[in-house]
Amino acid sequence: MEALLTLWQSTGIANITWRELLMLLVGIGLIYLAIAKRFEPLLLLPIGFGAILSNIPIAGMAGPEGMIGMIYHVGVETGVFPLLIFLGVGALTDFSALIARPSTLLLGAAAQFGIFATLIGALALNLLPGFNFSLADAAAIGIIGGADGPTAIFLASRLAPDLLGAIAVAAYSYMALVPIIQPPIMRALTTKAERSVVMEQLRPVSRLERILFPFAVLFLCALLLPSAAPLIGMLTLGNLLRESGVVERLSRAAQNEIINVVTILLGLAIGSKLSGELFLTTQTLGILVLGAIAFSIGTAAGVIMGKIMCRLSGGKVNPLIGAAGVSAVPMAARVVNKVGLEENHHNFLLMHAMGPNVAGVIGSAVAAGVLLALVGP
Repeated sequence: MEALLTLWQSTGIANITWRELLMLLVGIGLIYLAIAKRFEPLLLLPIGFGAILSNIPIAGMAGPEGMIGMIYHVGVETGVFPLLIFLGVGALTDFSALIARPSTLLLGAAAQFGIFATLIGALALNLLPGFNFSLADAAAIGIIGGADGPTAIFLASRLAPDLLGAIAVAAYSYMALVPIIQPPIMRALTTKAERSVVMEQLRPVSRLERILFPFAVLFLCALLLPSAAPLIGMLTLGNLLRESGVVERLSRAAQNEIINVVTILLGLAIGSKLSGELFLTTQTLGILVLGAIAFSIGTAAGVIMGKIMCRLSGGKVNPLIGAAGVSAVPMAARVVNKVGLEENHHNFLLMHAMGPNVAGVIGSAVAAGVLLALVGP
C-alpha cells in the first residue's frame, strides 16, 4: 500500500496545480497561434513547447539543473542568443534603401518614441494596487515598443529577468499582429492624398557604399554609445559577411544554420520563464497592455514624422513609410506597401519602406543601449 502511495505521489496528476494546468493551456494556445494563425511561428512554437515542458510537475526542466533551465542560463542570461540572432538579422538585411535615402533614419528614430513613453507608463502603473515596477523593469517593458524580439530579450535578461517570459511573449505577439494593429493607425493619421503620394525611385547603391556602411554604423556606436556595441556589433558583422562577397559560406551559415538553431534554443529558454508563479501575475497583464500601447505609440510617432518629412520635402515623401520605423523586418514594410497600394494601385512603397524599417532595427538597438547605460547594473 505504501509503495502504491509513493507511486501515486510521483505522478503528474497528484502534483499538478491550477497554475501549472493553466500555463500548459497557455503553451498549447501559443502553439495553436503559431500553426493555425501563423503568428510568428518561428518563435511562438518553441516558446509554447518550452512553456509546456517547464510546467510539467516534478520534472524540473526549467530549474537550474533542468534541460531548458540550463539552456536559459547558457544562452539568455549571458546574452549570447539575442546577439547571435542579430548576427543572422544583419546577414539577412539589405541596407541599400537606408543608404540611398539616409533621411529615413529619422523615421526609425521617431518610432522609438513608444519605448520611452511606455517606460513612463509602466512607472505610472505603480499608482495602482498590484503593480510594483522598478525603473529597470519599466525600461525592459518599454523596449517592446521597438517591435524587436531579440533586443527585448537582451534588455530584459539584463534588467528584469523575472519578467522575461511576459516581455518576450508580448514582443513577439505584437510583432505578429503588425498587419492588424498598424493599418488603422496609419489611416487615422494620414489623408487619402498623403497615402497616395508616389515616391521617386531610389538611386543605385554601389558595392563600396554597402561595405563601408557597417563600419560607419559601428564607428558611430563606439564613439557615442558603447553600451549598444554588443547588438550593433553583431548586426554590422552579419551585414559585412553579406556585403563583402568573399565569405559566402559564412554568410549563408549566419542566415540559415546559426539563426535557425539559436531560434529553437531561444524559444525553449523563454518558455522556461513561463512557469505559473512567474507568469500568472497582475504585472503580466500590465505588461501585455503596455506592450500594445508601446507598439501603437511607436507606429503613430513614425507616421507623424513621415507627415513632417512630407511637408518639408514638398510632398515627395509618403507619410505611410514612417510606420515601418518599428523594427519588425520586413513585415512592417510589407504592411506599408499594402496600405499604399489600396489608395493607388501604381504606388509601390516596399523598397522606400525598407529604409525606415532597417533604421528601426538600429534604432531599437540604440534605445536598448541608452536604457542599459542609464538604468543598467
